Amino acid sequence: MDTQFYILVTLKTPEGLDTFGRFFIGNNRERAYALFNKLSGVDDASEKDLLFLDFMETIGSLPFNLKMKSCTLNQLAENCKLIAKELFKMNNLDEK
Repeated sequence: MDTQFYILVTLKTPEGLDTFGRFFIGNNRERAYALFNKLSGVDDASEKDLLFLDFMETIGSLPFNLKMKSCTLNQLAENCKLIAKELFKMNNLDEK
């Protein structure tokens, strides 16, 4: 079975949660966890929070939520920048 890791970006709206972004971060478990752990945010999300990052694993076609962080808009901007930078390094600079 093919295992894939990705990060979902979700916004809380009056109608509920709306996922508006998805970053595929590869098939390597250690690299995926290392990247998610670098992201800014709070691990203990509450109902007051508005932005969420969900660390997901898909095995076959079944998704599993591994971790979640809530973040501010500024943290989200920095997290997106960090994800893009790390994905570039993983895909272009690191040996496979």
